[in-house]
Amino acid sequence: MSKSVYYRSTLKLGLIPIALLFLLQLRAVAKTTVEQEIREKTTISQLNSPPAQSNFPSTSERMMRLLLRLKLPVQPTPSNTFKQNIHLLLVLKQRRLYIYQGNILLTSYPVAIGKPKWETPTGKFKVLNMVENPLWENPFVSYTQVVPAGFQNPLGERWIGFWTDGKDEIGFHGTYQRNSVGKAISHGCVRMYNEDVRKLFKIVTIGTPVIVVP
Repeated sequence: MSKSVYYRSTLKLGLIPIALLFLLQLRAVAKTTVEQEIREKTTISQLNSPPAQSNFPSTSERMMRLLLRLKLPVQPTPSNTFKQNIHLLLVLKQRRLYIYQGNILLTSYPVAIGKPKWETPTGKFKVLNMVENPLWENPFVSYTQVVPAGFQNPLGERWIGFWTDGKDEIGFHGTYQRNSVGKAISHGCVRMYNEDVRKLFKIVTIGTPVIVVP
């Protein structure tokens, strides 16, 4: 073999490994480029597409569900705090009724009280019953005499009972005999002007304490 042929063969054998190495590098670079392009396309696609829906409801949905659970009254009612801690103090010798909320005096009204031998009972009581425009049955006649509600009714426009012995009752009530207010003239009940007993009727409720002192 001549030297020129030998050198050419040797050169070819030397180039083969170099070419193989170069091809491997090109494949690696091409693979990396393709993977990078795929990642970039995936990222761009994720940015352009809407976010995946969560298993949890959105804030607005949770709020709507919460509001649907709330049971609001159809018609709001005014606060009843005014009637809390109300009590009545009737001072017989003053012939005056005082209305307190706690220790605060709200107002007072003149009244008529029981006459001698028919005195208004003293002690601690509470409101037992309340009637608007009551009927009146005369307890001093053998037959039943019922007076309907109206101007001539001895109980006036309101009745607020606070004492009973199981047969008779005593309470606050209105009267058409306006000149009797301020006197000891009744059979134990407490007479008031009709305009005053209407106001009292709005203030008290069943169970309101009533204190009567001499």
